[in-house]
Amino acid sequence: MVRDLARLPKAHLHVHLEGAMRPSTLADLAAAAGVAVPTVRGYASFSEFGLQYRAASALITTEDDLRRVVREVVDDAADDGALWVEPHFYPPRYVGQLGSSDEVLQIAIDEGQRAAAARGIGCGIMVSALREFDPAEAVELAKLAARYAGTGVVSFGLAADEALYPPEPFAEAFAVARDAGLISAPHAGELAGPASVYGALDALGAQRICHGIRAIEDPALVDRLATDEIVLDVCPTSNVMLAVVPSFDEHPLVRLLDAGVRCTLNGDDPLLFGPGLLGEYELARTTLGLSDERLAQLARWSLAGSGAPAELVTDGVARIEEWLTAAP
Repeated sequence: MVRDLARLPKAHLHVHLEGAMRPSTLADLAAAAGVAVPTVRGYASFSEFGLQYRAASALITTEDDLRRVVREVVDDAADDGALWVEPHFYPPRYVGQLGSSDEVLQIAIDEGQRAAAARGIGCGIMVSALREFDPAEAVELAKLAARYAGTGVVSFGLAADEALYPPEPFAEAFAVARDAGLISAPHAGELAGPASVYGALDALGAQRICHGIRAIEDPALVDRLATDEIVLDVCPTSNVMLAVVPSFDEHPLVRLLDAGVRCTLNGDDPLLFGPGLLGEYELARTTLGLSDERLAQLARWSLAGSGAPAELVTDGVARIEEWLTAAP
């Protein structure tokens, strides 16, 4: 007998909203639009992956569509044992067709909170800027996120190709977000190496880093992450499928944990990569060889590093201990 990982309380912190759409929902939206279902598997580069992501996102054309995707992302997180889910969301993608940035964000907040309450869990939105756009847009997005700090938005992120767009130009946006009390959680250390992680820490004041695994290339940086208790929101399947690491056997998660770095497990974009939150925990057990004690520690860090209310975190950590001390 083994402990049921679906019953391990946890948080899903690194999950992109549209990238977590169910394949069946993508098919329904394509049918409603009268178009072929977009290809969402099989890409030879990050740019091809991005094109597939945008093709799926383009099928969300109504408020009902967006609400359905948000609701299902929350439901899937709950089914995987999450007590908290923090979808990454870029509101300008729907400006015009669904209203202003404020109106679009309000839809996501409202449906996320409604769906979470129905499942007895919590949901907070990460507003995420995109690196390929002018940093001035990121400043406006940070101001948008700041207006909803405490009422649905809990964190501020930065996504897209970090190899082409370093973090430093986005310092002003992240200062706005941090001043509003939002968690700084940019992408770094995925397509670019340790320099991007240093930039996220020094210029953006990162408290969590999405991916961050290439920090392993710089022992001094690994020591800094451990000492400063920076959380890495790690997505093993994504890293392998995008060739950030050659294979699961060579994934640095275990080495980062051995060095004392706080890590969490996440699905990133289950629509495009396959496993969701529970799938990544199962993979970490069966393929990466993590013990239940280590999986429980990842779950603790996911809750502690989240934007969840303190009482949810406290209760969740207590339930993790119950899971771990119960007989398998």
